[in-house]
Amino acid sequence: MDLTVSSRPTAPPFRRPTGAGPAPPAPGGTGELPTAHDALVCVALPSFAVSARHGQLTGQGLEGVYHAGRRVLSRCHLRVAGRDPVTVQGRLLSAGRARFLAVVRTPDDPGPDPGVTVERLRDADGSERITFRSSLGRTLRLPVEISLGGDLADLAAVASGRTPPEPRATVYDSGLRWSAPDGGHATVTADPPPKDTLASTGLLRWELELRPGAARTIAIDVRVLAARTARPAGRTHGRTLSEARAEGDDPRVDRLLRTGLDDLRALLVRDPAHPTDLHAAAGVPWRCGPAPAEALWAARMALPLGTRLAAGTLRTLARAMLPGPGPAAGRIPGPLRDTGPHLPPSCTGTEATLAFPVVLAEARRWGLPEQDLAELLPAAERCLHWLRAAAGEGGLLREPGPAGLQRAETQAHAHRAAVLGADLLEACGRPGADHWRDWARALREVFRERFWVDDHTGGRPAAARTPAGRPLPYLGGGAAHLLDTGLLGGGRFADGLLDAVQTEQLARLLGSPAMDTGWGLRSLGAREPAHNPFGHRSGAVRVHETAVAVAGLAAAGYEREATSLLCGLFDAAEAFDHRLPEMYAGDQRTTGSEPVPHPAACRPAAVASAAGIHLLTTVAGVRPDVPAHTVALHPMRGAPLGEVRLAGLCVAGAPFAVRVSRLGLGMVEEAAAGLQLGV
Repeated sequence: MDLTVSSRPTAPPFRRPTGAGPAPPAPGGTGELPTAHDALVCVALPSFAVSARHGQLTGQGLEGVYHAGRRVLSRCHLRVAGRDPVTVQGRLLSAGRARFLAVVRTPDDPGPDPGVTVERLRDADGSERITFRSSLGRTLRLPVEISLGGDLADLAAVASGRTPPEPRATVYDSGLRWSAPDGGHATVTADPPPKDTLASTGLLRWELELRPGAARTIAIDVRVLAARTARPAGRTHGRTLSEARAEGDDPRVDRLLRTGLDDLRALLVRDPAHPTDLHAAAGVPWRCGPAPAEALWAARMALPLGTRLAAGTLRTLARAMLPGPGPAAGRIPGPLRDTGPHLPPSCTGTEATLAFPVVLAEARRWGLPEQDLAELLPAAERCLHWLRAAAGEGGLLREPGPAGLQRAETQAHAHRAAVLGADLLEACGRPGADHWRDWARALREVFRERFWVDDHTGGRPAAARTPAGRPLPYLGGGAAHLLDTGLLGGGRFADGLLDAVQTEQLARLLGSPAMDTGWGLRSLGAREPAHNPFGHRSGAVRVHETAVAVAGLAAAGYEREATSLLCGLFDAAEAFDHRLPEMYAGDQRTTGSEPVPHPAACRPAAVASAAGIHLLTTVAGVRPDVPAHTVALHPMRGAPLGEVRLAGLCVAGAPFAVRVSRLGLGMVEEAAAGLQLGV
């Protein structure tokens, strides 16, 4: 489609560092993002529909149907017999479909009980099936009218409340058509065709004959036509993620896995120039545009469902790498991200560049095909070459820009890239493995000396160091990345940046009430200056950081702290109907309380959707090494979720199933031929 907007998910992704944050308000707007938490959001990118619980699309707030970042249908208001149906239920049936059930009172009702029901099934692209059913004993003639409008407003304009007037509709086929100044079109057609069409007011009218016990359906079809091609914009892709299933003592495990998998599929978008390569958009409604780091983290957490998403994401990013020669060669461009009140914005491009060799190395362990590995290995080497050029004294990385801070989280990403990159180079017979192991060893020594701040409580890692060498000792959720070391051969985890004593202290800090809300991990400790429970980097719970902390703590042997965060996140997911937002308020949990939504959070969000997969494979302790034909099991010994069975995972391209007993013992039930149980 040629309607270009900043959050357009079908544009060639990752070419320009735009659209990775909330849609910017239009000039003169209030700067506030309207909340979408209570809305029913159907997603099948590049389309999504935002509906209130009553099901009517009124054009108020965010309500409407969006395609490629533009609202193509702002109004779809149904009236039956001159009045609005009374909605009795509105809910999601899947990531891409919502159902609204309403009743209609007519003069023929024999008493207070309504005799006509109206069911509306709305898909993410705005298509609807509106079905009328009668329980009355006589035939009804039911006047029905639907008021339609399409303002074709950019998402940023909708967010700021500065939408343009609706363009005048014209009659099109059996419906209406709206045109944008750039030549794009949106159309709505109906089946059966309406009896009357009033283009001036966007009104379609029918008179339905509804017999006793019978049903009549009106189908509404919404299409977006590009300016040049005049063809419907479409989206097709094959099965990218396996059909995983979960069951066990805790019934929430299956619900969280199914909902997360459904949402993650709905967030997949493709590069139009390479339609077989898919990656995950960061989230709906605000972050449908390019977000390299989030796409990689989502692909990494989804590796238990197969390597196709990781391969598609890596190929897309490889094409976006900056060419050489020069100091920026091999770097993935990415936008800046706000990091809270104490630190300047960080570069997500740096984070994505360092994540690239990590995701490739771990995808190889899960069974990435050799041809994909051979194709992507040169790009991983370019990332490592960029790291070598960018690393300063002691191997520490500085943030781009005038501040020049050395962030602890960035050093963790760099260390993981070096260790797993060395493992990857050695396994593929490429030179440089010894250099990167030596580099990582030196970085560990420097980090432990310069980033650890001693105090009377046992110390803590600094969040960053200034160019003058002064540590900034703020404790936040980003410290969880210091425990995320990555998977090596034989089911082993790499050495961490911290020594054993420092790791134990960090585990204690992450498990303390200052960081663990009871619903997940705070992004900034409750005792830190400028803490704000609603601050998206200054106190709110971020699902991705919590999942990283659970996996890192469990791998380091601190299961009590890991279990507390794990169970808190499961409880929060239940309160959010298992569709976790990217973040929510970091209020302390009390008896009878519930997690509080963040008004600007994306829901669904890719890393939050993939987090359930990551958490369940952490509980089961699945650690594959497909090149060595082994898979190791290291389940959490305390069996925090009771007995759990995971089936439909994908290891070495074949179905994989594992069961963890109530005693914390793991057993492989299904695996690829030739795959042996490792130590």
